[in-house]
Amino acid sequence: MPVSETFRICQEHLDEIIVVDNDEICAAIQDIFEDTRSIVEPAGALAVAGAKKYIADNTITGHAFVVINGGANVNFDRLRHIAERAAVGEQREMLLGVEIPEEPGSFRKFCEAIGRRGITEFNYRYSDARKAHIFVGVELRHGAEEHAELVGNLTQLGFPFVDLSDNEMAKLHVRHMVGGSAAKIENERIFRFEFPERPGALLDFLKAIGTDWNISLFHYRNHGSDFGRILAGIQVPNEESDELEAHLADLGYSYSEESDNPAYAMFLS
Repeated sequence: MPVSETFRICQEHLDEIIVVDNDEICAAIQDIFEDTRSIVEPAGALAVAGAKKYIADNTITGHAFVVINGGANVNFDRLRHIAERAAVGEQREMLLGVEIPEEPGSFRKFCEAIGRRGITEFNYRYSDARKAHIFVGVELRHGAEEHAELVGNLTQLGFPFVDLSDNEMAKLHVRHMVGGSAAKIENERIFRFEFPERPGALLDFLKAIGTDWNISLFHYRNHGSDFGRILAGIQVPNEESDELEAHLADLGYSYSEESDNPAYAMFLS
Protein backbone atom coordinates (compact mmCIF):
# COMPACT_ATOMS: atom_id res chain seq x y z
CA MET A 1 0.00 0.00 0.00
CA PRO A 2 1.51 3.38 -0.99
CA VAL A 3 2.42 5.68 1.88
CA SER A 4 0.32 8.44 0.31
CA GLU A 5 -2.80 6.28 0.48
CA THR A 6 -2.24 5.46 4.14
CA PHE A 7 -1.67 9.15 4.87
CA ARG A 8 -4.93 10.03 3.08
CA ILE A 9 -6.89 7.56 5.23
CA CYS A 10 -5.37 9.01 8.40
CA GLN A 11 -6.26 12.55 7.28
CA GLU A 12 -9.88 11.56 6.77
CA HIS A 13 -10.17 10.40 10.37
CA LEU A 14 -8.20 13.08 12.21
CA ASP A 15 -11.34 14.36 13.93
CA GLU A 16 -12.25 10.97 15.42
CA ILE A 17 -11.82 10.33 19.14
CA ILE A 18 -11.04 6.73 20.00
CA VAL A 19 -11.92 5.65 23.54
CA VAL A 20 -10.09 2.72 25.14
CA ASP A 21 -10.49 1.22 28.60
CA ASN A 22 -7.91 0.20 31.21
CA ASP A 23 -7.83 -3.41 30.05
CA GLU A 24 -7.05 -2.40 26.46
CA ILE A 25 -4.25 -0.11 27.67
CA CYS A 26 -2.79 -2.95 29.76
CA ALA A 27 -2.91 -5.21 26.70
CA ALA A 28 -1.04 -2.53 24.71
CA ILE A 29 1.65 -2.35 27.41
CA GLN A 30 2.10 -6.10 27.05
CA ASP A 31 2.27 -5.82 23.24
CA ILE A 32 4.98 -3.17 23.47
CA PHE A 33 6.96 -5.25 25.94
CA GLU A 34 6.74 -8.39 23.80
CA ASP A 35 7.87 -6.47 20.68
CA THR A 36 10.56 -4.23 22.16
CA ARG A 37 11.22 -5.51 25.72
CA SER A 38 10.40 -1.97 26.90
CA ILE A 39 7.89 -1.27 29.68
CA VAL A 40 5.99 1.96 29.16
CA GLU A 41 3.57 3.71 31.49
CA PRO A 42 -0.19 3.52 30.70
CA ALA A 43 -0.22 6.95 29.03
CA GLY A 44 2.76 5.86 26.92
CA ALA A 45 0.81 2.89 25.57
CA LEU A 46 -2.33 4.88 24.83
CA ALA A 47 -1.47 5.40 21.15
CA VAL A 48 -0.94 1.66 20.59
CA ALA A 49 -4.22 0.82 22.33
CA GLY A 50 -6.06 3.40 20.23
CA ALA A 51 -4.49 2.21 16.99
CA LYS A 52 -5.38 -1.41 17.74
CA LYS A 53 -8.99 -0.52 18.45
CA TYR A 54 -9.28 1.71 15.36
CA ILE A 55 -7.84 -1.00 13.11
CA ALA A 56 -10.13 -3.67 14.60
CA ASP A 57 -13.28 -1.51 14.48
CA ASN A 58 -12.68 -0.56 10.85
CA THR A 59 -11.36 -3.97 9.70
CA ILE A 60 -8.28 -2.39 8.16
CA THR A 61 -5.65 -4.57 6.51
CA GLY A 62 -2.63 -3.89 4.34
CA HIS A 63 -1.74 -0.52 5.90
CA ALA A 64 1.18 0.56 8.08
CA PHE A 65 0.44 2.70 11.13
CA VAL A 66 3.00 4.62 13.15
CA VAL A 67 2.38 5.45 16.81
CA ILE A 68 4.54 7.05 19.47
CA ASN A 69 5.39 5.26 22.71
CA GLY A 70 6.70 7.35 25.55
CA GLY A 71 7.28 7.38 29.27
CA ALA A 72 8.70 4.74 31.55
CA ASN A 73 7.01 6.13 34.65
CA VAL A 74 5.66 2.80 35.86
CA ASN A 75 6.58 1.26 39.19
CA PHE A 76 7.19 -2.42 39.79
CA ASP A 77 4.13 -2.91 41.99
CA ARG A 78 1.83 -1.77 39.18
CA LEU A 79 3.03 -4.54 36.89
CA ARG A 80 0.92 -7.11 38.75
CA HIS A 81 -2.24 -5.16 37.94
CA ILE A 82 -1.17 -4.62 34.32
CA ALA A 83 -0.45 -8.32 33.77
CA GLU A 84 -3.76 -9.34 35.33
CA ARG A 85 -5.85 -7.00 33.20
CA ALA A 86 -3.97 -7.46 29.92
CA ALA A 87 -5.51 -10.88 29.23
CA VAL A 88 -9.05 -9.52 29.46
CA GLY A 89 -8.13 -6.46 27.38
CA GLU A 90 -6.72 -8.68 24.64
CA GLN A 91 -9.80 -10.95 24.83
CA ARG A 92 -7.55 -13.82 25.88
CA GLU A 93 -9.49 -14.37 29.11
CA MET A 94 -13.18 -14.56 29.97
CA LEU A 95 -14.48 -14.14 33.52
CA LEU A 96 -17.65 -15.96 34.57
CA GLY A 97 -19.89 -16.24 37.60
CA VAL A 98 -21.57 -19.65 37.34
CA GLU A 99 -24.19 -21.49 39.38
CA ILE A 100 -23.78 -25.26 39.66
CA PRO A 101 -25.52 -27.91 41.80
CA GLU A 102 -24.02 -28.37 45.27
CA GLU A 103 -23.20 -32.04 44.92
CA PRO A 104 -20.11 -34.24 44.49
CA GLY A 105 -18.87 -34.26 40.90
CA SER A 106 -20.44 -30.95 39.86
CA PHE A 107 -17.04 -29.24 39.50
CA ARG A 108 -15.94 -31.94 37.11
CA LYS A 109 -19.13 -31.72 35.03
CA PHE A 110 -18.67 -27.98 34.67
CA CYS A 111 -15.01 -28.35 33.62
CA GLU A 112 -16.07 -30.95 31.06
CA ALA A 113 -18.48 -28.35 29.64
CA ILE A 114 -15.61 -25.86 29.37
CA GLY A 115 -13.56 -28.46 27.53
CA ARG A 116 -9.78 -28.58 27.48
CA ARG A 117 -9.41 -24.83 27.57
CA GLY A 118 -6.97 -23.37 30.05
CA ILE A 119 -8.54 -22.33 33.36
CA THR A 120 -6.89 -19.17 34.68
CA GLU A 121 -8.81 -18.98 37.95
CA PHE A 122 -11.35 -21.06 39.89
CA ASN A 123 -12.78 -19.84 43.20
CA TYR A 124 -15.47 -21.46 45.33
CA ARG A 125 -16.62 -21.69 48.95
CA TYR A 126 -19.54 -23.72 50.29
CA SER A 127 -22.50 -21.55 51.28
CA ASP A 128 -25.73 -23.37 50.37
CA ALA A 129 -26.83 -27.00 50.47
CA ARG A 130 -28.59 -26.75 47.08
CA LYS A 131 -26.44 -24.66 44.76
CA ALA A 132 -22.88 -23.36 44.48
CA HIS A 133 -21.58 -20.15 42.94
CA ILE A 134 -18.12 -20.27 41.39
CA PHE A 135 -15.90 -17.54 39.93
CA VAL A 136 -14.04 -18.82 36.88
CA GLY A 137 -11.47 -17.39 34.48
CA VAL A 138 -11.21 -19.17 31.12
CA GLU A 139 -8.34 -18.77 28.64
CA LEU A 140 -9.44 -17.83 25.10
CA ARG A 141 -7.27 -18.57 22.08
CA HIS A 142 -9.58 -17.06 19.45
CA GLY A 143 -10.83 -13.88 21.09
CA ALA A 144 -14.40 -12.70 20.58
CA GLU A 145 -15.30 -15.68 18.40
CA GLU A 146 -14.41 -18.18 21.12
CA HIS A 147 -16.03 -15.95 23.76
CA ALA A 148 -19.34 -16.20 21.89
CA GLU A 149 -18.89 -19.94 21.38
CA LEU A 150 -18.39 -20.54 25.10
CA VAL A 151 -21.45 -18.43 25.98
CA GLY A 152 -23.48 -20.58 23.59
CA ASN A 153 -22.14 -23.83 25.05
CA LEU A 154 -22.95 -22.88 28.63
CA THR A 155 -26.42 -21.66 27.65
CA GLN A 156 -27.14 -24.86 25.74
CA LEU A 157 -26.01 -27.03 28.67
CA GLY A 158 -28.26 -25.13 31.07
CA PHE A 159 -25.65 -23.61 33.40
CA PRO A 160 -26.96 -20.30 34.84
CA PHE A 161 -24.08 -17.82 34.49
CA VAL A 162 -23.14 -14.16 34.32
CA ASP A 163 -20.40 -12.89 32.00
CA LEU A 164 -18.19 -10.74 34.26
CA SER A 165 -15.50 -9.92 31.69
CA ASP A 166 -16.55 -6.25 31.56
CA ASN A 167 -17.58 -5.95 35.21
CA GLU A 168 -15.13 -3.54 36.83
CA MET A 169 -16.08 -4.38 40.41
CA ALA A 170 -15.70 -8.08 39.74
CA LYS A 171 -12.27 -7.60 38.16
CA LEU A 172 -10.96 -5.25 40.83
CA HIS A 173 -12.46 -6.72 43.98
CA VAL A 174 -14.80 -9.71 43.83
CA ARG A 175 -12.29 -12.09 42.23
CA HIS A 176 -10.06 -11.63 45.29
CA MET A 177 -12.88 -11.90 47.83
CA VAL A 178 -14.66 -15.12 46.83
CA GLY A 179 -14.59 -17.44 49.81
CA GLY A 180 -14.69 -16.67 53.51
CA SER A 181 -15.88 -18.77 56.42
CA ALA A 182 -18.83 -21.10 56.00
CA ALA A 183 -21.44 -22.16 58.55
CA LYS A 184 -22.33 -25.79 59.22
CA ILE A 185 -19.29 -27.27 57.50
CA GLU A 186 -18.50 -30.60 59.15
CA ASN A 187 -15.42 -32.81 58.87
CA GLU A 188 -13.57 -30.38 56.60
CA ARG A 189 -9.89 -30.94 55.92
CA ILE A 190 -7.74 -28.52 53.94
CA PHE A 191 -5.08 -29.61 51.44
CA ARG A 192 -2.64 -27.84 49.11
CA PHE A 193 -1.87 -29.60 45.83
CA GLU A 194 0.63 -29.06 43.02
CA PHE A 195 0.36 -30.51 39.52
CA PRO A 196 2.03 -29.96 36.12
CA GLU A 197 0.40 -26.96 34.43
CA ARG A 198 -1.11 -27.42 30.97
CA PRO A 199 -4.50 -26.97 29.27
CA GLY A 200 -6.95 -29.47 30.75
CA ALA A 201 -4.81 -30.12 33.83
CA LEU A 202 -7.51 -28.86 36.20
CA LEU A 203 -10.08 -31.22 34.69
CA ASP A 204 -7.60 -34.10 34.98
CA PHE A 205 -7.07 -33.21 38.64
CA LEU A 206 -10.81 -33.22 39.40
CA LYS A 207 -11.25 -36.55 37.64
CA ALA A 208 -8.44 -38.01 39.73
CA ILE A 209 -9.89 -36.71 43.00
CA GLY A 210 -13.16 -38.45 42.18
CA THR A 211 -16.65 -37.93 43.62
CA ASP A 212 -16.55 -39.96 46.84
CA TRP A 213 -16.14 -36.85 49.00
CA ASN A 214 -17.66 -33.40 48.77
CA ILE A 215 -15.38 -30.46 47.92
CA SER A 216 -16.31 -27.59 50.24
CA LEU A 217 -13.61 -25.08 49.26
CA PHE A 218 -11.61 -24.66 46.07
CA HIS A 219 -9.12 -22.05 44.94
CA TYR A 220 -6.94 -22.24 41.87
CA ARG A 221 -5.13 -19.52 39.96
CA ASN A 222 -2.81 -19.85 37.00
CA HIS A 223 0.40 -17.96 37.82
CA GLY A 224 2.11 -18.75 34.53
CA SER A 225 4.53 -21.20 36.13
CA ASP A 226 5.21 -24.85 35.32
CA PHE A 227 3.06 -26.04 38.22
CA GLY A 228 -0.55 -25.31 39.11
CA ARG A 229 -1.43 -24.82 42.77
CA ILE A 230 -4.76 -25.63 44.39
CA LEU A 231 -6.15 -25.10 47.86
CA ALA A 232 -9.06 -27.47 48.47
CA GLY A 233 -11.39 -28.29 51.33
CA ILE A 234 -12.68 -31.87 51.42
CA GLN A 235 -15.41 -33.10 53.77
CA VAL A 236 -14.23 -36.42 55.20
CA PRO A 237 -15.94 -38.30 58.07
CA ASN A 238 -13.40 -39.45 60.66
CA GLU A 239 -13.99 -43.09 59.83
CA GLU A 240 -12.98 -42.42 56.19
CA SER A 241 -9.77 -40.51 56.91
CA ASP A 242 -7.48 -43.46 56.20
CA GLU A 243 -9.30 -44.16 52.94
CA LEU A 244 -8.88 -40.54 51.79
CA GLU A 245 -5.19 -40.45 52.65
CA ALA A 246 -4.58 -43.70 50.76
CA HIS A 247 -6.45 -42.28 47.76
CA LEU A 248 -4.43 -39.06 47.77
CA ALA A 249 -1.19 -41.00 48.01
CA ASP A 250 -2.18 -43.09 44.97
CA LEU A 251 -2.90 -40.01 42.85
CA GLY A 252 0.77 -39.05 42.62
CA TYR A 253 0.19 -35.33 43.13
CA SER A 254 2.42 -33.43 45.52
CA TYR A 255 0.25 -32.31 48.45
CA SER A 256 0.31 -31.22 52.07
CA GLU A 257 -2.44 -30.83 54.67
CA GLU A 258 -3.18 -27.31 55.95
CA SER A 259 -6.06 -28.00 58.34
CA ASP A 260 -4.06 -26.61 61.27
CA ASN A 261 -2.89 -23.50 59.39
CA PRO A 262 -3.79 -20.36 61.44
CA ALA A 263 -4.78 -18.51 58.24
CA TYR A 264 -7.45 -21.17 57.64
CA ALA A 265 -8.66 -20.92 61.24
CA MET A 266 -8.91 -17.14 61.07
CA PHE A 267 -10.50 -16.61 57.65
CA LEU A 268 -11.94 -19.84 56.21
CA SER A 269 -13.10 -22.24 58.92
